[in-house]
Amino acid sequence: MTPALTAEKLNKYFHEPEEFRVLQDISFTINKGEFVPIIGKSGCGKSTLLYLLSTLDTDYSGTITINGERVTGLSQNELALFRNQHIGFVFQFHFLLPEFTALENVMLPALKLGRWSKAETEERALAQLQQLEMAPFARQLSSKLSGGQQQRIAIARALINEPMIIMADEPTGNLDSGNTRLVFDIFNQLAHEKGIAVLAVTHDLDFAKQADRVIEMKDGHIVSPGA
Repeated sequence: MTPALTAEKLNKYFHEPEEFRVLQDISFTINKGEFVPIIGKSGCGKSTLLYLLSTLDTDYSGTITINGERVTGLSQNELALFRNQHIGFVFQFHFLLPEFTALENVMLPALKLGRWSKAETEERALAQLQQLEMAPFARQLSSKLSGGQQQRIAIARALINEPMIIMADEPTGNLDSGNTRLVFDIFNQLAHEKGIAVLAVTHDLDFAKQADRVIEMKDGHIVSPGA
């Protein structure tokens, strides 16, 4: 198996109101084509860990390697470019721009990257929407769509730059059971058919237990790395 992400001895401290070690010697690997949720009680450090792995927080010790490249130590500009090229993000709150259509929201990361022309970017965005059965809503304002539809738009946006890893923070937190199942099926398909690594922080144990393996955290430690 080919590693998509490797974390080695990650430690993270919060310094206010007093010093607190929130992550303690975290080490694990996620392989390409693997769908892995991270579970644990609130406050265990799982969202903090995802923030480090996504390169948004660089105040830690240890090393993070993504797609064979050590990202620890890169400059903020280098990290911003790396994120846009290699990582797709899906959050509990979809963060779509309400005044933009579904299609325009999906196109934004690709337009920023500048790898394709605007016409080709639009074509690629439409293809992503088609795969997620959202093409009929492409020209509608994102604010006019349901919560489940908006989350599918957010997933399409995360995929537009062909990332090799998807990082999701409570992606089903605001969804009903039907849409939760749909998001699970999408992530499962992305991992097993497209070879994308999917790492998802979640409180939803039913969602998690159906994945390839589950990483469980407690008090800043990994207590179970899964199989």
